[in-house]
Amino acid sequence: MKRSATPKLGAYAGLAALGLLAALALRRAELVAAAAPFLLVVGAGLVLSEETAPEFSVELDRERVLEGEEVELTLRAEGRGRMEVLMPLPDGLELVGGENPVELRLPAERRLRVRCVRWGAYRPGIVFVRAGDRLGVIRAEGRFDRSLPLRVYPAAEQLRSALRPLRTQVFSGNQVARQKGEGIEFADVRQFVPGDRIRRVNWRASARRGELWVNEQHTERNTDVVLLLDSFAQARGRGDGTAERVVRAAAALAEHYLGRKDRVGIAGVGGVLSWLVPGSGLVQLYRIVDSLIENEVVASYAWRGVETLPRRLLPPQALVIGLTPLLDERGVRSLLDLRGRGYDVAAVEISPLAWVAPGARESDKLAHRIWLLTREANRGRLQRAGIPISTWSDEKPFSVALEEVSSYRRQPIGSPA
Repeated sequence: MKRSATPKLGAYAGLAALGLLAALALRRAELVAAAAPFLLVVGAGLVLSEETAPEFSVELDRERVLEGEEVELTLRAEGRGRMEVLMPLPDGLELVGGENPVELRLPAERRLRVRCVRWGAYRPGIVFVRAGDRLGVIRAEGRFDRSLPLRVYPAAEQLRSALRPLRTQVFSGNQVARQKGEGIEFADVRQFVPGDRIRRVNWRASARRGELWVNEQHTERNTDVVLLLDSFAQARGRGDGTAERVVRAAAALAEHYLGRKDRVGIAGVGGVLSWLVPGSGLVQLYRIVDSLIENEVVASYAWRGVETLPRRLLPPQALVIGLTPLLDERGVRSLLDLRGRGYDVAAVEISPLAWVAPGARESDKLAHRIWLLTREANRGRLQRAGIPISTWSDEKPFSVALEEVSSYRRQPIGSPA
C-alpha cells in the first residue's frame, strides 16, 4: 500500500521542528519539553500506520452462470485496523445485495450479491483500499488485484425446429436422410426379397396384392453445421447491437443442433479471423459459447475471408448458416464464395435498422434510402445465388426468422443424401 502524510502530520511535525529550533536558538530547555508532545504524536502515527497493511482474498460461488442469474462474491480481509474497501464491478454486473464501498474493521468478511445483467467474460475482484492510523496522522491507499474469471452465458432462445440440411453425414443422428435404410421414418414399399426381415412385412399391402411386400425407411443420420459469423462491422446503441444479437442467435442454433447429435463449428470472418472445428456433445457447446462471448467486432480493412479458413473446418456436405447484419460487402462475398464452392448455405440477416436513424436533413434521408436499396440489392444477390435469407428484427422472434428461411429453401429433386 502507498502511504502518504495527512495535513495533520505536517502541522505536528512543523510545530515540533519549530520548538526544537527555538530551543537551540534561545538555549531554553523548557522549549524542548513543549515540542515533545508533537514529536510523540508523529512517532505514534508512524508506528500505528503499520496496522494498515492488510491481505485480501476474493471468492466466487460459481464461475459460469446464465444471463440474469446472481452470484455471490465473498471478500475476506486479514490484518488490523479500520479501512474503507471498494470493489468496482465491470459494466454488465450490478450490485443487488451488500454495501460497496464499505468500512471494515479487520479481520472481516463481506458478501456481495451480484446480478449478471449482460452476457460476457468478466474478471471481478479488483479491491481498492483507503485507511489511516487511529490518530489520523498517516493515510494509506492501495489496489489489490484479486480478480477471478466469471463467464456469463447468453440466455439462448428455445428453438422447436431449425434448418434441415440438404445432405447428411454417415454417422447416426436425428436428421432424417433422403437415402433408404434402417430407420423409423416410412419411405416406400417394395416386393419382398429373400433376406428381408419378417417384421418389415406390410401385411395390409401384401393382402391387397396377393404377395409379400415390405416397408422401407429413411435412415437417421447426423449433419455438420458451421455457423458463419459476419463481424466486419456492427451497428449498436445503448447496451445492445447487432454483435450481441449475432451471439444470441449462434448460441441458440448451437444448443439446438448439438442436442440433436449433430456436429457444430463456428467461423468468424472479419477484422479478426476465428474458428472452431465442428464437434459434438456438451463440451463442444461450452467451447462454442466461450468463444462467442470472447468474440469482438474489430474494424479492419484487411480481407480475412473464407479462403483463409482451414479445410477441416468446412467438411463436405456441411450446412453453413450465415449470421450477418449486411453492413459490409465482404460479408456478402463470403456467403457467395461458399455457395460457389458447392456448400449448402442459408443466411439470417440481423437487422441493424433499430440503430440506424435516417437523420433530419434531406441529404441524410436520401442517403438512408440509398443505403436501404443497397441492402435490398445484396439480399437479391444472395437469393439469386440460391441462398435463402430472412430478417430477424425486434418485430419477430428468432424462431420465426428461421421458419422463413426453411420455407424459402429449395431442395433439388434427386440430390444425394
